[in-house]
Amino acid sequence: MPKKITVRKMGGSLGVTLPKEMTDRMQIQDGDVLYAVETDSGVLLTPHDPAFGRAMQLYQRGSRKYRNALRELAE
Repeated sequence: MPKKITVRKMGGSLGVTLPKEMTDRMQIQDGDVLYAVETDSGVLLTPHDPAFGRAMQLYQRGSRKYRNALRELAE
């Protein structure tokens, strides 16, 4: 459900405060790291590092291509 969030000046930066109901439901706690990703439809806040997802895709492609070599190295 969309929530209206106001952008406020925080020191030399701008910041937003997430509603308590949202942080409780999503289990976001003080000190957690979120990534802001620009999308075609706006900004996405996610706890998942987008660079990690890309690295995993590259790993999976390489592990399929070099499956036999990796199997022999594991022995």
